[in-house]
Amino acid sequence: MPDYIEELIQEVDLNQEKPLYRIIYESLRKAIIEGLIPMGERINEKNYAVALNVSRTPVRVALQRLEDDGIVKHVPNIGIVVTRIKKKDVEEIYQIRVALDILATKNAAKFMTAEREQKMINLLNRTEAANEAGEVQEVIDLAKEFNHSIYEYADMPHLQSIQEKLHDYLARFRDVSLMSDDRRGDAIKEHRMIFEYMRTGEQEKMEALITQHLSLSKKFILLEMEGQKENE
Repeated sequence: MPDYIEELIQEVDLNQEKPLYRIIYESLRKAIIEGLIPMGERINEKNYAVALNVSRTPVRVALQRLEDDGIVKHVPNIGIVVTRIKKKDVEEIYQIRVALDILATKNAAKFMTAEREQKMINLLNRTEAANEAGEVQEVIDLAKEFNHSIYEYADMPHLQSIQEKLHDYLARFRDVSLMSDDRRGDAIKEHRMIFEYMRTGEQEKMEALITQHLSLSKKFILLEMEGQKENE
Protein backbone atom coordinates (compact mmCIF):
# COMPACT_ATOMS: atom_id res chain seq x y z
CA MET A 1 0.00 0.00 0.00
CA PRO A 2 1.18 3.60 -0.59
CA ASP A 3 3.01 5.32 2.27
CA TYR A 4 0.30 7.96 2.72
CA ILE A 5 -2.42 5.38 3.52
CA GLU A 6 -1.49 5.22 7.21
CA GLU A 7 -1.63 9.01 7.55
CA LEU A 8 -4.95 9.10 5.72
CA ILE A 9 -6.48 6.40 7.95
CA GLN A 10 -5.53 8.38 11.05
CA GLU A 11 -7.56 11.30 9.76
CA VAL A 12 -10.71 9.24 9.11
CA ASP A 13 -13.19 9.35 12.01
CA LEU A 14 -15.67 6.53 11.39
CA ASN A 15 -17.61 7.41 14.54
CA GLN A 16 -19.20 10.50 13.02
CA GLU A 17 -22.99 10.54 12.69
CA LYS A 18 -22.88 10.45 8.90
CA PRO A 19 -23.29 7.73 6.28
CA LEU A 20 -20.10 5.73 5.99
CA TYR A 21 -19.62 6.55 2.31
CA ARG A 22 -19.89 10.27 3.16
CA ILE A 23 -17.14 10.04 5.79
CA ILE A 24 -14.85 8.23 3.36
CA TYR A 25 -15.74 10.61 0.53
CA GLU A 26 -14.95 13.71 2.60
CA SER A 27 -11.69 12.23 3.90
CA LEU A 28 -10.48 11.21 0.44
CA ARG A 29 -11.46 14.53 -1.09
CA LYS A 30 -9.63 16.46 1.64
CA ALA A 31 -6.54 14.26 1.20
CA ILE A 32 -6.53 14.81 -2.58
CA ILE A 33 -7.15 18.55 -2.37
CA GLU A 34 -4.42 19.03 0.25
CA GLY A 35 -1.97 16.99 -1.84
CA LEU A 36 -1.63 14.00 0.49
CA ILE A 37 -2.76 11.79 -2.38
CA PRO A 38 -0.82 13.14 -5.40
CA MET A 39 -2.18 13.90 -8.87
CA GLY A 40 -2.02 10.88 -11.14
CA GLU A 41 -2.09 8.44 -8.22
CA ARG A 42 -4.15 5.27 -8.62
CA ILE A 43 -6.70 4.70 -5.85
CA ASN A 44 -7.24 1.02 -5.16
CA GLU A 45 -10.75 0.40 -3.82
CA LYS A 46 -9.80 -2.90 -2.14
CA ASN A 47 -6.73 -1.44 -0.39
CA TYR A 48 -8.76 1.40 1.12
CA ALA A 49 -11.52 -0.95 2.27
CA VAL A 50 -8.98 -3.24 3.96
CA ALA A 51 -7.11 -0.34 5.57
CA LEU A 52 -10.35 1.17 6.92
CA ASN A 53 -11.73 -2.26 7.89
CA VAL A 54 -14.97 -1.64 6.00
CA SER A 55 -16.70 -3.31 3.05
CA ARG A 56 -15.84 -2.17 -0.46
CA THR A 57 -19.34 -0.75 -1.08
CA PRO A 58 -18.98 2.59 0.82
CA VAL A 59 -15.51 3.06 -0.69
CA ARG A 60 -16.93 2.45 -4.17
CA VAL A 61 -19.76 4.96 -3.57
CA ALA A 62 -17.27 7.53 -2.23
CA LEU A 63 -15.09 7.12 -5.32
CA GLN A 64 -18.14 7.57 -7.56
CA ARG A 65 -18.90 10.85 -5.79
CA LEU A 66 -15.31 11.97 -6.32
CA GLU A 67 -15.58 11.04 -9.98
CA ASP A 68 -18.77 13.12 -10.23
CA ASP A 69 -16.80 16.05 -8.78
CA GLY A 70 -14.07 15.59 -11.38
CA ILE A 71 -11.47 14.95 -8.70
CA VAL A 72 -10.79 11.39 -9.85
CA LYS A 73 -11.48 9.62 -13.13
CA HIS A 74 -11.66 6.07 -14.42
CA VAL A 75 -8.85 5.14 -16.79
CA PRO A 76 -9.31 1.93 -18.84
CA ASN A 77 -6.99 -0.92 -17.80
CA ILE A 78 -5.74 1.13 -14.84
CA GLY A 79 -8.70 2.02 -12.63
CA ILE A 80 -9.51 5.12 -10.61
CA VAL A 81 -6.78 7.78 -10.63
CA VAL A 82 -6.54 11.32 -9.26
CA THR A 83 -7.02 13.76 -12.14
CA ARG A 84 -4.16 16.01 -13.12
CA ILE A 85 -4.67 19.75 -13.50
CA LYS A 86 -2.41 21.72 -15.82
CA LYS A 87 -1.54 25.40 -15.41
CA LYS A 88 -3.04 26.04 -18.85
CA ASP A 89 -6.35 24.54 -17.64
CA VAL A 90 -6.42 26.85 -14.63
CA GLU A 91 -5.65 29.97 -16.69
CA GLU A 92 -8.30 29.14 -19.31
CA ILE A 93 -11.06 28.15 -16.89
CA TYR A 94 -10.60 31.24 -14.72
CA GLN A 95 -10.59 33.52 -17.74
CA ILE A 96 -13.91 31.99 -18.81
CA ARG A 97 -15.30 32.07 -15.30
CA VAL A 98 -14.63 35.78 -14.81
CA ALA A 99 -16.70 36.58 -17.90
CA LEU A 100 -19.51 34.20 -16.94
CA ASP A 101 -19.66 35.26 -13.29
CA ILE A 102 -19.80 38.96 -14.12
CA LEU A 103 -22.60 38.40 -16.62
CA ALA A 104 -24.55 36.18 -14.23
CA THR A 105 -24.12 38.52 -11.26
CA LYS A 106 -25.17 41.61 -13.24
CA ASN A 107 -28.37 39.87 -14.32
CA ALA A 108 -29.03 38.39 -10.88
CA ALA A 109 -28.77 41.90 -9.42
CA LYS A 110 -31.21 43.17 -12.05
CA PHE A 111 -33.80 40.55 -11.10
CA MET A 112 -33.25 40.72 -7.33
CA THR A 113 -36.38 40.56 -5.18
CA ALA A 114 -36.87 41.00 -1.45
CA GLU A 115 -37.32 37.24 -1.08
CA ARG A 116 -34.17 36.41 -3.03
CA GLU A 117 -32.22 39.05 -1.13
CA GLN A 118 -33.23 37.55 2.21
CA LYS A 119 -32.30 34.04 1.04
CA MET A 120 -28.83 35.25 0.09
CA ILE A 121 -28.40 37.07 3.40
CA ASN A 122 -29.37 33.90 5.27
CA LEU A 123 -26.96 31.90 3.14
CA LEU A 124 -24.07 34.27 3.84
CA ASN A 125 -24.87 34.26 7.57
CA ARG A 126 -24.84 30.46 7.62
CA THR A 127 -21.53 30.42 5.75
CA GLU A 128 -19.89 32.77 8.23
CA ALA A 129 -21.25 30.78 11.18
CA ALA A 130 -19.99 27.50 9.66
CA ASN A 131 -16.53 29.01 9.17
CA GLU A 132 -16.39 30.25 12.75
CA ALA A 133 -17.36 26.75 13.90
CA GLY A 134 -14.58 25.21 11.81
CA GLU A 135 -17.04 23.32 9.58
CA VAL A 136 -14.91 23.49 6.43
CA GLN A 137 -16.99 21.06 4.38
CA GLU A 138 -20.14 23.00 5.26
CA VAL A 139 -18.48 26.24 4.11
CA ILE A 140 -17.55 24.60 0.80
CA ASP A 141 -21.12 23.37 0.28
CA LEU A 142 -22.59 26.77 1.13
CA ALA A 143 -20.14 28.58 -1.16
CA LYS A 144 -21.32 26.31 -3.95
CA GLU A 145 -24.93 27.16 -3.06
CA PHE A 146 -24.11 30.90 -3.13
CA ASN A 147 -22.66 30.65 -6.63
CA HIS A 148 -25.55 28.47 -7.79
CA SER A 149 -28.03 31.05 -6.47
CA ILE A 150 -26.47 33.80 -8.55
CA TYR A 151 -26.74 31.76 -11.73
CA GLU A 152 -30.30 30.72 -10.88
CA TYR A 153 -31.37 34.31 -10.17
CA ALA A 154 -29.74 35.52 -13.39
CA ASP A 155 -32.60 33.81 -15.24
CA MET A 156 -30.33 32.82 -18.13
CA PRO A 157 -30.78 29.06 -18.67
CA HIS A 158 -28.22 28.84 -21.47
CA LEU A 159 -25.59 30.61 -19.38
CA GLN A 160 -26.34 28.29 -16.47
CA SER A 161 -25.97 25.30 -18.79
CA ILE A 162 -22.53 26.49 -19.90
CA GLN A 163 -21.48 27.02 -16.29
CA GLU A 164 -22.64 23.54 -15.33
CA LYS A 165 -20.46 22.02 -18.07
CA LEU A 166 -17.46 23.56 -16.30
CA HIS A 167 -18.60 22.11 -12.96
CA ASP A 168 -15.93 19.43 -12.75
CA TYR A 169 -13.12 21.96 -12.98
CA LEU A 170 -14.85 24.61 -10.86
CA ALA A 171 -15.65 22.22 -8.03
CA ARG A 172 -12.02 21.10 -7.80
CA PHE A 173 -10.63 24.65 -7.88
CA ARG A 174 -13.18 25.96 -5.36
CA ASP A 175 -12.49 23.14 -2.94
CA VAL A 176 -8.72 23.59 -3.11
CA SER A 177 -8.91 27.30 -2.37
CA LEU A 178 -11.51 26.99 0.40
CA MET A 179 -9.52 24.31 2.20
CA SER A 180 -7.01 27.03 3.15
CA ASP A 181 -7.96 28.87 6.35
CA ASP A 182 -6.63 32.22 5.11
CA ARG A 183 -8.15 32.05 1.65
CA ARG A 184 -11.46 30.73 2.98
CA GLY A 185 -11.92 33.68 5.33
CA ASP A 186 -11.12 36.20 2.62
CA ALA A 187 -13.39 34.45 0.09
CA ILE A 188 -16.32 34.59 2.50
CA LYS A 189 -15.80 38.34 3.00
CA GLU A 190 -15.60 38.81 -0.77
CA HIS A 191 -18.89 36.94 -1.25
CA ARG A 192 -20.51 39.29 1.27
CA MET A 193 -19.20 42.36 -0.55
CA ILE A 194 -20.25 41.02 -3.97
CA PHE A 195 -23.76 40.62 -2.59
CA GLU A 196 -23.73 44.15 -1.15
CA TYR A 197 -22.75 45.59 -4.54
CA MET A 198 -25.52 43.53 -6.15
CA ARG A 199 -27.98 45.02 -3.69
CA THR A 200 -26.80 48.62 -4.10
CA GLY A 201 -26.41 48.38 -7.87
CA GLU A 202 -22.73 49.43 -7.85
CA GLN A 203 -21.85 47.52 -11.02
CA GLU A 204 -18.32 48.79 -11.56
CA LYS A 205 -17.30 47.92 -8.00
CA MET A 206 -19.04 44.56 -8.32
CA GLU A 207 -17.22 43.68 -11.55
CA ALA A 208 -13.88 44.77 -10.12
CA LEU A 209 -14.42 42.68 -6.98
CA ILE A 210 -15.48 39.57 -8.92
CA THR A 211 -12.35 39.90 -11.06
CA GLN A 212 -10.17 40.33 -7.96
CA HIS A 213 -11.95 37.49 -6.13
CA LEU A 214 -11.32 35.02 -8.92
CA SER A 215 -7.79 36.29 -9.57
CA LEU A 216 -6.86 35.63 -5.94
CA SER A 217 -8.43 32.19 -6.12
CA LYS A 218 -6.51 31.39 -9.33
CA LYS A 219 -3.24 32.60 -7.81
CA PHE A 220 -3.79 30.38 -4.79
CA ILE A 221 -4.54 27.36 -7.00
CA LEU A 222 -1.37 27.86 -9.05
CA LEU A 223 0.74 28.14 -5.90
CA GLU A 224 -0.81 24.94 -4.53
CA MET A 225 -0.08 23.16 -7.81
CA GLU A 226 3.57 24.24 -7.68
CA GLY A 227 3.79 22.98 -4.11
CA GLN A 228 2.34 19.60 -5.08
CA LYS A 229 4.77 19.28 -8.00
CA GLU A 230 7.70 19.85 -5.67
CA ASN A 231 6.43 17.07 -3.41
CA GLU A 232 5.96 14.52 -6.20
